[in-house]
Amino acid sequence: MNGNNRTDIYPGLEVDIILKKDQRTGKRTRGIVEALLTSAPYHSRGIKVRLEDGAIGRVIEIIGDPE
Repeated sequence: MNGNNRTDIYPGLEVDIILKKDQRTGKRTRGIVEALLTSAPYHSRGIKVRLEDGAIGRVIEIIGDPE
């Protein structure tokens, strides 16, 4: 599932994001969502989130609930 809709993303969800510095290479970073930073209900390049480790980027793929 992609990360374009805010309603699909919530704290505690495991996701792959692309950091700003990795946009050219497409390198993904996996982590658990701590906070949603995009307030719009939809974003064409992915909802921006902060992961529990402090990384900030746009959600490329939703992996699932880690439980």
